Amino acid sequence: MIRIGCTSFKEHTYLTGKKETTLYEYAGYFPLVEMDTGFYFIPSRSNIEGWLKQVPEQFRFIVKVQKVFTKHQELEEGQTLTELAEQLKSNMAPMLESGRLFCLLAQFPATFKCTRENVDYLRILRQLFQDWPIAIEFRDRSWYEEKYIEGTRNFMKNHRFSLVVVDEPKKLSTTVPLDPYVTNEDFTFFRFHGRNDMGWTATGPDAQKVRTNYRYNAEELTELQRAVESAKEKSKEIAVIFNNNAGGDAAENAIEFKRRLDLDYDELNPSQLELF
Repeated sequence: MIRIGCTSFKEHTYLTGKKETTLYEYAGYFPLVEMDTGFYFIPSRSNIEGWLKQVPEQFRFIVKVQKVFTKHQELEEGQTLTELAEQLKSNMAPMLESGRLFCLLAQFPATFKCTRENVDYLRILRQLFQDWPIAIEFRDRSWYEEKYIEGTRNFMKNHRFSLVVVDEPKKLSTTVPLDPYVTNEDFTFFRFHGRNDMGWTATGPDAQKVRTNYRYNAEELTELQRAVESAKEKSKEIAVIFNNNAGGDAAENAIEFKRRLDLDYDELNPSQLELF
């Protein structure tokens, strides 16, 4: 099955015409969402239970792991990765047990390069989360260099990670390529950030907004469609997330992508607008 969705549920004015869309309303259009709040703090059990009450049974969540797990932030004094992992797993148990967790997402920064030390850290990450479904996203091209790519793929397979298939700007030498290689036959995760070459390396408080300010055109959507379809026979479940929403384009691109793949989701919340 292929599920299509967007990063976050609140900011998709295109769907409802409202400044903020509720999760219930969002689930009237898409069967999948990526929750980025987990990157900043571990979601409480009550919040997770509240999310589950707003979506149908076939809806799935992708939840980012807290940034301390992906080397964006150092551990605070007295913290351990083991304790934080246990807290996250405990809080998220209702989502896992209900079958509505698609995967955890560990998005590493560009400073996380293909080194022996970092490979060893990925082994630790797998030990922390053992049987949990985890997708790994790299932002540094070294993992995809010719001398490392085979090893990267084999490592992901052997440790039951799904290597995220990423679409990023194409004119920069540092970005990772669109590589629709399936490393986990249980699930594959496509994450489309847009191709804003000028804004991708922006810094400062508004950098994130600039970075994903991009609208995919028809030709680019066709290229992405081919990539997703190439994985259909190799993966039981496929998630496609559009993260190009700084300018409000993600939902419209996602809906057009759903049309292109001729997908019809039977179980969605009732919605007033017939965008599909």
